[in-house]
Amino acid sequence: MSFWESFISYLLQGWVATLEILAISIPLSILLGLSLAVARVYGNWLISLIAGGFVALLRGLPLVVTLLIVFFALPKLGIYFSPFWAAVIAFIMCSGAYQSEYVRGAIRSIDVGQSLAAQALGMTKIQEVIYIILPQAFRRALPGITNEIIYLILYSSLAYLVGVQELFSIAKHFNSLQFRPIEIFSTTALIYAFMATI
Repeated sequence: MSFWESFISYLLQGWVATLEILAISIPLSILLGLSLAVARVYGNWLISLIAGGFVALLRGLPLVVTLLIVFFALPKLGIYFSPFWAAVIAFIMCSGAYQSEYVRGAIRSIDVGQSLAAQALGMTKIQEVIYIILPQAFRRALPGITNEIIYLILYSSLAYLVGVQELFSIAKHFNSLQFRPIEIFSTTALIYAFMATI
């Protein structure tokens, strides 16, 4: 088998693992971001405080530190995750914390007249938030959320630190066997660039 046949075969396995991580992390991080934003804006003081503390903590930690805490520190407390799920959980928490700020800012930007109009129509607060506020806020937050998704695609390469055999991990291992860094890492970079632009 030629170098390229062997390399592409291995790389595809890593690409599938990366796509699996992203397929779970992206939608759940968006859902977490929406939930945290709603909790901070509409929750009582305790819920808002807890959500705000969670966001502040996760935004204050480097993603790699969060990843290592989930995989190496939590087992000391009896909480165990496989490398794959440790990476997914860390990515969801970190990305969700950032996305919540985009959504919260977007919610705050909605004119108060929208709420007054919803109340005049007899809507409950929950109906107002679900049908009036969140659809508009999500559209306004979409550019920031899209950027965060791109960051998540690129940061997924950090999963190799806890032993996930994803795209970068496979490329790194294959380079240690073949030592052809230009071909290997250029191809890997092109795949990441492709994922980040679609």
